[in-house]
Amino acid sequence: MKNTVETRLAELGITLPDAPAPAANYVPYVRSGDLLFVSGQVSMKDGGFVTGRLGAELSVEQGAAAARLCALSLLAQVRAACEGDLSRLKRVVKLTGFVNSTPDFTDQPKVINGASDTLVEILGEAGRHSRSAVSAGALPFNVAVEIEGIFEVF
Repeated sequence: MKNTVETRLAELGITLPDAPAPAANYVPYVRSGDLLFVSGQVSMKDGGFVTGRLGAELSVEQGAAAARLCALSLLAQVRAACEGDLSRLKRVVKLTGFVNSTPDFTDQPKVINGASDTLVEILGEAGRHSRSAVSAGALPFNVAVEIEGIFEVF
């Protein structure tokens, strides 16, 4: 992708956050060949966590908005890994989304759609990916969503 990613972000009025620092003893991403493995990004807004459980405190729409924030953090990590050059992003390969939800909540895929839709909106066909969307009984800091990703870069 040429510099179309930055252009598309500007067209959509989206400013990526700074790549969040790891919260423990791990690195935010690892590159192996052309694959970039990005550690789980949690739902954050305005420097704070987006918290709560789906099926209790949060609606599907609120969860999808939290997942969108995770997608933007994932892209911020990709940008950092590519030394600020998002034109080096070839495609999104896979997302794994974890949704902090009650035992009877079954709309995890609708929540993670917030991230998937965002990546396709920004990257077009290169944003289409394989995916898993699973329930979690709890997530760190009581965040609503955590998403990890695999990206192809050059």
